[in-house]
Amino acid sequence: MKILFVAAEVSPLAKVGGMGDVVGSLPKVLHQLGHDVRVFMPYYGFISDKIDVPPEPVWKGEAMFQQFAVYQANLPDTDIPLYLFGHPVFDSRRIYGGEDEAWRFTFFSNGAAEFAWNHWKPEIIHCHDWHTGMIPVWMHQSPDIATVFTIHNLAYQGPWRALLESMTWCPWYMQGDNVMAAGIQFANRVTTVSPTYAQQIQTPAYGEKLEGLLSYLSGNLVGILNGIDTETYNPAEDRFISSAFDAESLDKRVKNKIAIQEETGLEINRNAMVVGIVARLVEQKGIDLVIQILDRFMSYTDSQLIILGTGDRHYETQLWQMASRFPGRMAVQLLHNDALSRRVYAGADVFLMPSRFEPCGLSQLMAMRYGCIPIVRRTGGLVDTVSFYDPINEAGTGYCFDRYEPLDCFTAMVRAWEGFRFKADWQKLQQRAMKADFSWYRSAGEYIKVYKGVLGKPQELSPTEEEKIAKLTASYR
Repeated sequence: MKILFVAAEVSPLAKVGGMGDVVGSLPKVLHQLGHDVRVFMPYYGFISDKIDVPPEPVWKGEAMFQQFAVYQANLPDTDIPLYLFGHPVFDSRRIYGGEDEAWRFTFFSNGAAEFAWNHWKPEIIHCHDWHTGMIPVWMHQSPDIATVFTIHNLAYQGPWRALLESMTWCPWYMQGDNVMAAGIQFANRVTTVSPTYAQQIQTPAYGEKLEGLLSYLSGNLVGILNGIDTETYNPAEDRFISSAFDAESLDKRVKNKIAIQEETGLEINRNAMVVGIVARLVEQKGIDLVIQILDRFMSYTDSQLIILGTGDRHYETQLWQMASRFPGRMAVQLLHNDALSRRVYAGADVFLMPSRFEPCGLSQLMAMRYGCIPIVRRTGGLVDTVSFYDPINEAGTGYCFDRYEPLDCFTAMVRAWEGFRFKADWQKLQQRAMKADFSWYRSAGEYIKVYKGVLGKPQELSPTEEEKIAKLTASYR
């Protein structure tokens, strides 16, 4: 199949959240399985720092009374074509933000539609989040091009109809109050990034005022769990960590713990439980819960805490001030650094993710891959990826709590601290977490079924495809 991915983020070139990881990883697996996959993204001002981009465009077009150019490169370390949408509005080194954000991405999606109509015609355009929500609307008049629309985060829904009509062409048949709603209604198939999140967004608690629409179209909605790039995130070969290790050589992992303590200014203590947080410091991620229980937890236990991320200024300020009260035990790194995040995964003992809501979550998957045990709230994709730790029956991969309450979060953290003292059982828990299969191969098979469905084919894998996926999964394990 000929599939064009259109997205605002593509890892490792441009990444803010989980969307970048998905669009940077899923095309690689689909390409391995024999499909013609290509990626279309904005030509941000920093892209040329990371890859070589030919100076001459492969195609030029016009949209919204603006001229643009499309440059062709390859996804890093692959031969998958990468199309870069070039225009001065994307020359800055920012991805999101600014008063022109709605215009920028409406223009980008318009350019992607023109590209698909006039230069490289795919069978399927796979659209991601509100930035591409108008593409299914426009492709409604092109029945030979199907669309799949993936919701990564329903909380961000893009510009409203009145603003859209002042910027671009809104066909007479278009419905929906904003870009997200329009994309959901007109896509041939809508997917979310975990089965539980697909169910939750049909309720008022998580539906962001679109629960009625999503419930009405529930037959066209499917949740497919995200995976991670197991070649990129591999503790046995990761050059960014101090000591390579795997599930059978966990004794080497302690070197990473000492290294991250040294790097972040924590007291060198291999017996203290190190708690890691790698997240955007926003309400969604449960930072308010952490702030409410942190004094009590640090006083009750001898644990250490590393926080890596940026976000809302009031959260950054509170965490920074709290770190000054626990010198040598709490480190706050207000930055986004992929290499440092890997060292946190490899060196911390537990990974705290008490999200208010979580479409899928990739950080907990990366943490488990590196033997870092997750403490999560049971919501969205966290339900689908982390199971209750049962030491008696030697089952489960982490610590979970249900209610979004400070006491529940505190209790789960204390349970993890107590479990950490039993080293033999803890090592078995780490091994189970590291051996859990969160590669993209199974999920890619589910996406292939969706693609076949929108093309009117039977939604099942061929024996050849099943065999390929089985071989790839076996090689991962």
